[in-house]
Amino acid sequence: MPHLTSTEIAGRIEDLYGAPLADLEAQAQDQPPGMLSALLGMHDALALAERSIDVHRDHLARLIHPERQIGPHEVSHLLDGSRRLAEAVAVRDVQAKSVAAVLQSLARVPAPAPSPPTPSPPVPAPPLPAQSTAPSR
Repeated sequence: MPHLTSTEIAGRIEDLYGAPLADLEAQAQDQPPGMLSALLGMHDALALAERSIDVHRDHLARLIHPERQIGPHEVSHLLDGSRRLAEAVAVRDVQAKSVAAVLQSLARVPAPAPSPPTPSPPVPAPPLPAQSTAPSR
């Protein structure tokens, strides 16, 4: 399964539900929890993991800048930053794989065709006059 970013996942959710993500988020707040809210939650977790990757990568880049000296104090920061970056990457990979698998299992259902008007039931025939069993004169 290819690695999907939160932007690609957002596009697939929008395609599936036929509306922009912002509209879907508003719609999900007005409904009981369901597949839409689950997908939106997975998308949010993926986007958060991607932002976390960026933050930790930038932090590590500042720590290992060529003009900066790395002493014993910085080593603990490098190790901690590396651990946090690895955790963020792991979370991103799991979230991306999970939401992609769910989206792959779903398909947009075509809108139901308008049903033809149902004909009204036939009007019952008027009752026949009761026949008398008495002999006629």
